[in-house]
Amino acid sequence: MAAASPVMAVRGRRVAITGYGVVAPCGLGKDAFWAGLNGPGLTSGRSIEIADWDPTPYFANPKEARRADRVEQFALAAAAECFEHAGRPTADDSRFGTIFATGVGGLRSTQEQIEVLIEKGERRVSPFLVPMMMPNAAGAAISMRYGLRGPNETICTACAASTHAIGYAARMIAWGMIDACVTGGSESAGCGIGVASFGNMTALSTAGASRPFSPERDGFVLGEGAAVFMLEEWEAAVARGATIVGEVLGAASNADAHHITAPAPGGTGAIACMRAALHDAGLSPADILQVNAHGTSTPLNDAAEAAAVTEVFGAHGVPITSTKGVTGHALGAAGALEAAALLLSMEKGLIPPTAGTTQLDEGMDIDLVMGGARPWTPGPAMSNSLGFGGHNGTIILGPAV
Repeated sequence: MAAASPVMAVRGRRVAITGYGVVAPCGLGKDAFWAGLNGPGLTSGRSIEIADWDPTPYFANPKEARRADRVEQFALAAAAECFEHAGRPTADDSRFGTIFATGVGGLRSTQEQIEVLIEKGERRVSPFLVPMMMPNAAGAAISMRYGLRGPNETICTACAASTHAIGYAARMIAWGMIDACVTGGSESAGCGIGVASFGNMTALSTAGASRPFSPERDGFVLGEGAAVFMLEEWEAAVARGATIVGEVLGAASNADAHHITAPAPGGTGAIACMRAALHDAGLSPADILQVNAHGTSTPLNDAAEAAAVTEVFGAHGVPITSTKGVTGHALGAAGALEAAALLLSMEKGLIPPTAGTTQLDEGMDIDLVMGGARPWTPGPAMSNSLGFGGHNGTIILGPAV
């Protein structure tokens, strides 16, 4: 059967990014997050958490905070910074969406209440467990907190989820379905069952170190956190006097259809996804000036992604970095954290280094940023997310011009 003809890109309206907020182990808030991205890599432990996390500033009272899983707490904290940064768009509430993401939702609350069930019996299980564990809780909470009555949907495509969410949110604005949208992702899966399950499938680093694209890589360090973005139709953002910090230029999503956890050999799915995103943005590979890789520090993922980037951009064709050497792998929130890293990279004129990696694995023909931040002239930049289940996601962001 002949290959299908490529579909013409339908970019529609321009999509502005007018604000964002970040909560991560390496820093709370955008400025601290940037400092963390340029700090030392992770060197001990199979998971990393936000130390001394206090959710109470983001809730009406401590009781309300206790009735929200950390996934929801992180999301509301990042959303608060996002709204403070962006201001409120002029879009009608019915055309103001919430497209959010998570990989596993309230896993911590699920584990805690299963322990209660076993130890104390059925009647002691919290009546708040369902709204605490359901994957759509974080997006629902943002929608209710800010009165957003447009489409409120949650994407759960494993480690590609928040990249998919950002791309989908931008497409809804571009196609005129909504005028503004809060999007991003949140995750907190570093509880006992999360660490045990990822550890027993040999996905976690036995050395407790995240070393993307290194010959010493042996798995990822489980991370957590959230990043939330304000997307608006460009002309409306300009009209209200918003400070535009970036633009969503294009996005794509596809599937390997190969294996539940392993990437397709040679990164064939990732290759097709990157090319589809370029087509959607109306750009060529030469237009991309940075790639924030999925770069998990697992043997198969990094090898496949390095091969895919080389196929699309050529050997050493574009600077590439992985921020997971600092953040760990935040699963469904990873793409959102990495989109925030791209926006900060554009603001600072620096590409953060791949922390934890001092040597590129043999046979990888990529231009990996190592050792320290690299100056660049900001332009279109790509972020990749590759998830269990064969999910691939790519977004292309650009500076506000």
